[in-house]
Amino acid sequence: MPLFAYEAMNSSGQEVKDEIEANSSEDAISKIRGKGYFPTKVREKAGKKNVKKKANEVGPITKKRKLPLSIGGVPQKQLVTFTRQLCTLQDAGLPILRSLQILEQQQKPGLMKAIIGGVADEVEGGGTLSDAMAQYPKAFNKLYVNMINAGEAGGVLDIILNRLADFMEKAAKLKKKVIGAMIYPAVVITIAIGIVTMILIFVVPKFKDIFKDFRLELPGVTQVLINASTFMAEQYGWAYILFGPIVLALGWRMIRMSEGGRYVSDVVLLKIPILGSILGKTAIARFTRTLGTLISAGVPILDAINITKETCGNEVYARALGKVHDAIREGESIADPLRATKVCDAIVVNMVDVGEETGDLDKMLMKIADNYDSDIDVLVGSLISILEPVMVVVLGVIVGFIVIALFMPMVSLIQGISGPQGKK
Repeated sequence: MPLFAYEAMNSSGQEVKDEIEANSSEDAISKIRGKGYFPTKVREKAGKKNVKKKANEVGPITKKRKLPLSIGGVPQKQLVTFTRQLCTLQDAGLPILRSLQILEQQQKPGLMKAIIGGVADEVEGGGTLSDAMAQYPKAFNKLYVNMINAGEAGGVLDIILNRLADFMEKAAKLKKKVIGAMIYPAVVITIAIGIVTMILIFVVPKFKDIFKDFRLELPGVTQVLINASTFMAEQYGWAYILFGPIVLALGWRMIRMSEGGRYVSDVVLLKIPILGSILGKTAIARFTRTLGTLISAGVPILDAINITKETCGNEVYARALGKVHDAIREGESIADPLRATKVCDAIVVNMVDVGEETGDLDKMLMKIADNYDSDIDVLVGSLISILEPVMVVVLGVIVGFIVIALFMPMVSLIQGISGPQGKK
């Protein structure tokens, strides 16, 4: 009878590695579940004869498809749609290869169509779905591949695909909230800078010529305004305004390329009032949802934390998860090392602690993520309500300064002209 090596989780969430005899992989999974374990990896151990045979045989070689040129990866919305459709086809009982072929035919020409075709070719050549997807990181990240792997091992691929689609939809919704909060002030500030720049380049020089013709002694505020206009119109100040954001964006990207730079920049961002709270709660919601989804899929806790660490998007929380991972490997729970990192509120740590005690850690992590999503909605609303009056006041001050600076010399000029006539 064939021998199967397996990895599984027991009722306490601990990883178990062992071997079992079974007629097939399905029979092995059934026997493992009969022991009260949740299998995450099952593979047949090759005997000496089989190994020798495999060494002498040359199996079919699957040529990886050439992908079309593209900037970035597959759009999240397109990936969610593919995941939902694949889940539906698997739930209907279609073989995985046939499902992939159907979805490839439905796709419009482009990157996603080529990737699905490549995955189908790999599966047709005898590879597993997770191994095939791992070859296309432009569409399937480490989180996606590991969850598919857990679904294949546990025989619950349709359930895992459904959870993946839910996870990606909620993650995209959260990202959209944060970006949406930044769009309004960014647009207003950009328009305001554009209008002020136009005034300095085209309007103020006209007044400058008038003041020069009348040889007026200019007040300090007017001189500051004229100096600013000269800088913008004659000394290429407009170029600084135009290309400054591009240079800053490139500099920010260079800083974020190194681990130390990412950590320092994330620490600074988290210290900013209101915005820091939004980014911190976003990071917590993201890593708790990711970790909860992986644990519910049957991924071993240490692997789940490693994947979450790599996909959480914030170096401060990534380092904290690294410390939690090391502590769990030494035999500790999740709650105590997470509390020691001091990156999460007490309510998060307490809910994790309760989840570990009750055996419902995945559900508790999902509740934390949902609660923080609601908090983010409130904070985003607060940020917008604060930014609106602040921007109105700032714009009012700028416009008021320009008006006063231009009209103060005009008043002196009018007084100088009307004065002699009044005496006559």
